[in-house]
Amino acid sequence: MAIKKLTSNIVNIAFSISTEDGKAGVHIAQSIVNGTSAGVQFRTLNGARKSAAINLDVGALQDLQTALSEILAGE
Repeated sequence: MAIKKLTSNIVNIAFSISTEDGKAGVHIAQSIVNGTSAGVQFRTLNGARKSAAINLDVGALQDLQTALSEILAGE
């Protein structure tokens, strides 16, 4: 019989971005396991309700960053 010990370092990072009254916004969460991203989830917030989680890959995150930069440049 052999014994194998597995340990993992899991880090969860989350950001909630909401309106000043806190009634609407988005929630972005990332899980990092052993130094590697295990995925990023995006949810919309509307009052006390959360939407279903949307899993985003790196390409989608880069497109989101580009879109937000263009929007903010026009403000």
